[in-house]
Amino acid sequence: MLSIIIPSRKERFLNNTIQDVLNNATGEIEIFPVLDAYTLPDNELIKDPRVHYLHLEPDEYNTMQKRQGINMAVSIAKGEYVMSLDAHCMVGKGFDEILAKDCEDNWIVIPRRYKLEPISWTTRTDVPAVDYEYWMWNAYNKHYLKPYHWTRLGRENIMIDDTLTMQASCWFMKKSYFQKMGFMKVEGYTGWGQEDVELVMEAHTTGGRVVVNKNTWYAHLFKGKTFGRMYEANNLQHQRSRDFAYEYWCVQRKDEFMDVLKRFAPIPNWPPLE
Repeated sequence: MLSIIIPSRKERFLNNTIQDVLNNATGEIEIFPVLDAYTLPDNELIKDPRVHYLHLEPDEYNTMQKRQGINMAVSIAKGEYVMSLDAHCMVGKGFDEILAKDCEDNWIVIPRRYKLEPISWTTRTDVPAVDYEYWMWNAYNKHYLKPYHWTRLGRENIMIDDTLTMQASCWFMKKSYFQKMGFMKVEGYTGWGQEDVELVMEAHTTGGRVVVNKNTWYAHLFKGKTFGRMYEANNLQHQRSRDFAYEYWCVQRKDEFMDVLKRFAPIPNWPPLE
């Protein structure tokens, strides 16, 4: 079984995402939409025995509780595998069984990513798919680890391949690996932001792998000016999470961070890594 966690904070495309997952999963699944600091009226809830809504109470600081919500869902998940998916995504047919087929005990797996056109609920054909990402050099110089699309020429036909980092809008792994590693730490990272940094660096530095599986896909909403940020943001909290991730990985554990970068060198726009 796969347990799919969909964190949401007043997101308009939550039901579209849930229904898309129900329509395209081919194996046994359960879905946990996690409503962060809000509730939905009964007539807006999807009635399906595989869907189990969870709710997080708001606090006085308007804290974003995405990590707390994922942890709560994992703690009660029945699946051998767990997956986190943003609440504004569509997925490929059979994504669940395809990802499970090639997922080792210490792997984090990411499907190929397309951009979603949410009104028509289709993938955009005017932009290429994203398989690989790296952290931008100019953002690193400003003490921020920001992922960016990386076209790694010559690797187009490697269908399951290592990647340095990811967007973190969708990730998949065994529940046992999530629990062993203690992923989705709240201390330092707060409740939202830098999930990519935590997940991939913890895996890369402990013998795990972060891989893209190009045999399946998902499509993620490109927010832009039309839709804005879907997960209602607390900018101060986001900045605290950025600052912590940079300090922890790029200062306190700089040698390990640079060793990981060297495995993927040369990296676009970065100086030579020796």
